[in-house]
Amino acid sequence: MTSAASNGPAPFEIGFTLKAGNGFDAEWLTPRVSGHDAAETARRGAELLTALKSEGLIDLTSKAADYTRSQYKGGGNPGGGSAPKRFNGGRVENTGGAAPKTVGDDCPHGRSLVSKANWTALFCDGPDGDKCEPLWKQKDGSFKAK
Repeated sequence: MTSAASNGPAPFEIGFTLKAGNGFDAEWLTPRVSGHDAAETARRGAELLTALKSEGLIDLTSKAADYTRSQYKGGGNPGGGSAPKRFNGGRVENTGGAAPKTVGDDCPHGRSLVSKANWTALFCDGPDGDKCEPLWKQKDGSFKAK
């Protein structure tokens, strides 16, 4: 395309997410391409994906992530993340361990621990429309509904 429009900003954009696994600890590549029309953008996308593979960037990303994980010296979960998570129907679900057991909690769905700057709570992992009431962390460390 040689028109004057090709000198301005490219109005079409494609973003890709290339994820090495289904957990949050897997490496992600998120390249983007732009073009001045849909066909140009699609061609550039195909060129980019082909180059990522042929130039070894996908493999290098995986090796760099493995090396970075091997250098981890902190506490917590060295495999990555605060607790195992998975996707279900486009939503993030906690798959274990982070939520403390709370005496008298009869939530049948399980709970996820969420901590922010000035509060901590246990939220129900049940489906929308069937969630149990959140339990808020008290000053004594226990959790209860408001």
